[in-house]
Amino acid sequence: MKDYDCEILYHLGKANVVADALSRKTTHSTVLITKQVYLCNDLKQAKIAVAVREDTELTGRLCVPADNGLRSELLAEVHSSLFSIHPGSTKIYQDLKQYYWWSNMKRETVDYLSKCLVCQQVKAPRQKPGSLLQPLNVPKWK
Repeated sequence: MKDYDCEILYHLGKANVVADALSRKTTHSTVLITKQVYLCNDLKQAKIAVAVREDTELTGRLCVPADNGLRSELLAEVHSSLFSIHPGSTKIYQDLKQYYWWSNMKRETVDYLSKCLVCQQVKAPRQKPGSLLQPLNVPKWK
């Protein structure tokens, strides 16, 4: 991205007729990067093959290679997004599933979140209460 000339223009208040990046929800910055035409052109110039084919599991999604570092970065970005900090594994999986695919993605998402201390601390308890409450006998006064 550093090779591109970018300009960020911010207009205060009512002068801002187009929503700026701070006022609209976007999924994740990696999704935005993948949709750039310029990136595709650079990949072609670098002679990096980009294959587009129909696959029932991959339709409209990027196939992430078996690179643990890349997958961890994607999980970390979705996990600590500014719009939803520390979402559960189901939410992270659903967000990732819209744009990416790799084998065992659901399991890797659950494994990644099991290592997050904050997520483990705020997890709702799913145990049944010990037993039913029994009313106490009211003593009779003489």
